[in-house]
Amino acid sequence: MKRMQSSNVLISGLRGLGVEIAKNVILGGVKSVTLHDQGVAEWRDLSSQFYLREEDLGKNRAEVSQSRLAELNSYVPVASYNGALTNEYLTQFQVIVLTNSSLEEQLRVGEFCHSNSIKLIIADTRGLFGQLFCDFGEDMMVFDTNGEQPLSAMVSMVTKDSPGVVTCLDEARHGFESGDYVTFTEVQGMTEINGCQPVEIKVLGPYTFSICDTTSFTDYVRGGIVSQVKMPKKIAFKSLPSSMLEPDFQLTDFAKFERPGQLHVGFQALHSFEKKHSRLPKPWNQADADELVALAGEVNSAQTGSAKQDQLDQALLKKFAFVAAGDLAPINAFFGGLAAQEVMKACTGKFMPINQWLYFDALECLPETEEVMPTEEESRNCRYDGQIAVFGDKLQELLAKQRYFLVGAGAIGCELLKNFAMMGLATGDGEVIVTDMDTIEKSNLNRQFLFRPWDVTKMKSETAAAAVKQMNPAIRITGHQNRVGPDTEKVYDDDFFENLDGVANALDNVDARMYMDRRCVYYRKPLLESGTLGTKGNVQVVIPFITESYSSSQDPPEKSIPICTLKNFPNAIEHTLQWARDEFEGLFKQPAENAMQYLTDPKFMERTLKLPGAQPLEVLEAVYKSLATDYPRSWEDCVAWARNHWQWQYNNNIRQLLKNVPTHCSPGACHGCPPLTELCHFSYKRTLTLTAHQLRRPLLEILLHELIWTLCPLQDLHLDYVMAAANLFALSYGLEGSRDRAVVAKLAQEVKVPVFTPKSGVKIHVSDQELQSANSSVDDSRLEELKTLLPGADTSSQYKMCPIDFEKDDDTNFHMDFIVAASNLRAENYDIPPADRHKSKLIAGKIIPAIATTTAAVVGLVCLEMLKIVQGHKKLESFKNGFMNLALPFFAFSEPIAAPIHKYYEINWTLWDRFEVKGIQTSGEEMTLRQFLDYFQNEHKLEITMLSQGVSMLYSFFMPAAKLKERLDLPMTEIVTKVSKKKLGKHVRALVFELCCNDQSDEDVEVPYVRYTIR
Repeated sequence: MKRMQSSNVLISGLRGLGVEIAKNVILGGVKSVTLHDQGVAEWRDLSSQFYLREEDLGKNRAEVSQSRLAELNSYVPVASYNGALTNEYLTQFQVIVLTNSSLEEQLRVGEFCHSNSIKLIIADTRGLFGQLFCDFGEDMMVFDTNGEQPLSAMVSMVTKDSPGVVTCLDEARHGFESGDYVTFTEVQGMTEINGCQPVEIKVLGPYTFSICDTTSFTDYVRGGIVSQVKMPKKIAFKSLPSSMLEPDFQLTDFAKFERPGQLHVGFQALHSFEKKHSRLPKPWNQADADELVALAGEVNSAQTGSAKQDQLDQALLKKFAFVAAGDLAPINAFFGGLAAQEVMKACTGKFMPINQWLYFDALECLPETEEVMPTEEESRNCRYDGQIAVFGDKLQELLAKQRYFLVGAGAIGCELLKNFAMMGLATGDGEVIVTDMDTIEKSNLNRQFLFRPWDVTKMKSETAAAAVKQMNPAIRITGHQNRVGPDTEKVYDDDFFENLDGVANALDNVDARMYMDRRCVYYRKPLLESGTLGTKGNVQVVIPFITESYSSSQDPPEKSIPICTLKNFPNAIEHTLQWARDEFEGLFKQPAENAMQYLTDPKFMERTLKLPGAQPLEVLEAVYKSLATDYPRSWEDCVAWARNHWQWQYNNNIRQLLKNVPTHCSPGACHGCPPLTELCHFSYKRTLTLTAHQLRRPLLEILLHELIWTLCPLQDLHLDYVMAAANLFALSYGLEGSRDRAVVAKLAQEVKVPVFTPKSGVKIHVSDQELQSANSSVDDSRLEELKTLLPGADTSSQYKMCPIDFEKDDDTNFHMDFIVAASNLRAENYDIPPADRHKSKLIAGKIIPAIATTTAAVVGLVCLEMLKIVQGHKKLESFKNGFMNLALPFFAFSEPIAAPIHKYYEINWTLWDRFEVKGIQTSGEEMTLRQFLDYFQNEHKLEITMLSQGVSMLYSFFMPAAKLKERLDLPMTEIVTKVSKKKLGKHVRALVFELCCNDQSDEDVEVPYVRYTIR
């Protein structure tokens, strides 16, 4: 960060690409940014330069953009300059970015920068093509090559050998690679390696690696932590002239392996054409394209180094000429993100720079057949000229009519809306509907660029909509504040989805993504899915009847924290935060859900008793506590509950743990006492530093201690916990809470806390296996007792409980207040450094903050896929799923996976297919269950063996005869209402039924779902 804040950056060229780079760099937070441009705003600039307005035409681009860019970050001074880039002027900058510049200027500035240790980035976009070049000098130091957290592992053995071999505990692979550097801490015995200079390793296996000669070291005794050390790496860059002759290419698409070399020549030919004619080739002009191909031949013939191509791809170069006059917002967004990230690398030495040339094209965006390619057209003097030059005016008309639903107005949502406005989406009869239930926070401002400091506390969707209206007044956009989910299906109903042309997700959680994916599959709408994780980003396009859906494949599960670590032996703030999240669910969500299910679902008890192990007892104990022992009648009861719960978690439980994990005996010698090695094995790694003298004291006592309740200014955390817990507890029972800390403090002090005495012989589980074994037995007598103690279902009207879903972004709901207090109190128990609210929110919400560069690049790719969808592309190979990691850098593009094909009889079907059944017959009567079963038997030769709607079983072959007889002649909707105990809303026009079927040979067959239309 210090290196960033000492870097002055010059960005030359303030067309669409330049302003995109400037926006991302300013949000990143350098010392200063100077905007340079000697040109004035033209109509074609408006297709991607989002800080130019129609009234700015004829004005200097840098001067007009300066004030609008300066609003992005008040800590970064932004100046404009319209003079010549003399050598004297350039000396004040540490990083220079050239866009929209001539080859002569690039070579002159490049030579000067290389000889004066000024880092240079050249970026250029031409229609569907782009070019990026980096020269960071001959002594560039990279301090972090990949952006990943350094790895660490626990040591179980180090041999005295040449080289010495280190063995790690086998609870997880160490993850190191040969050539990594490591250092050691907390090793007992072989202390010579503690705090040693980083030593290079050679990996021998998943749990072993070799280090230096250890034969002269003392014997290894026990313990130790090995940690990866990121070593600086020196990189030498060639100057621009040298690199043009002997280029190194960063590949972006492995399916286009030969293209970088072709485009390297093509861009030089384009410079020659522009120098000769003082203009770019005319859009889709055959004569200009032929001339550019001829110039490319001359450039190639003059090459002497590896840049020379054996044969030029004339078809590629012609398309390059056809679209070179274009200026596309998505391409500029992609290259603007990449170039800005290279600026950050140049300033900080963090992450590996591009070495040295990167070329990219998106020719798949052009029409799929040659017959419908655009024809030569004159400039129309409209804001979409840069886009019309590439695609013609027909696409522009289609874009204006689009109706798109954007879900989320965060970092990705803001970038999408900006691109939508520049592309002309929904500027005619169409509409963009954006929904986001969140308000703007100060922490959003460094990546969600549509928001300003004066927008804090306003709704994201409305503010973002107003901001893009400023960019393009013609866009028709509506902001909603709804969460997408079953609760809002009255709003986002059949009519809403059927009138859409597509959906774009800008979400930050998998559940919402999967919900929207299901809706898009049901309504057969294209879905543009994307996400970022720091410098990593991905794009997935879902096309009806062509690709698989988002839900068809899932990422591997995240590495979980062992339960025993969370329960008894945390050693990092991540552990206490996960424990606090589990507490939240276990106190304010699950008990209310289980209690209300017990009261309203007659099958609840039957299902619960069938659960494995001790789960029936746990569930029913929780229900009994919720409805009897813990049931509050007043706010005072809620405060008393919170105060007692504090005592139990942070004092009583800890004292019990200290009582039952002694090591004054030999490790593992006492019955039920876990050996020291086991405790170490299960992540309680700080105990490895214990000396023999310390082992005479209780093991955990050294680091673990109970908390003593107190209400003083130094212990605000105690009251914070009770305030949050009491209010959440009250809310879950429908009671009124209070924000008066003085009143709550007084009530808490008056609570009579029961005296607690730790018990002997309590088993402390040090592994998940032990915990699972302990939970396998059930106390049948207590189960029977609970059945009699629980209130009857006929008393349900007396209880009013509401499960609370965790929501991290509302600072008024006490959710994060509880998480922060609960986590930091537990951290204090275990002597773990606490985390502030911001860090706690990031970890508890499993958030890696979005960065503007990755977001811009990802959204550029998303909008390229949108252009294909709007044109009606149908070939699978036309679409591209993408993944990138700007830190490495690494790019990978692939065709989407085709929708898997299933079959019954001779009929092929995919997830996009379904049976369409009209529930209302010609007589006006609704179909009965009997008629429904007969319909499938007669029309599709399928015998339905089971029929369900959601979680409700409507029919099964093993259903009791009496129940079957009762249902067979009932209308289908009546059965659904009766079984689910829920009325069908007036907005519901169709139901979804799932079928299990047998074919005529009585074999099970997999079949599509049924869309049963009732209105």
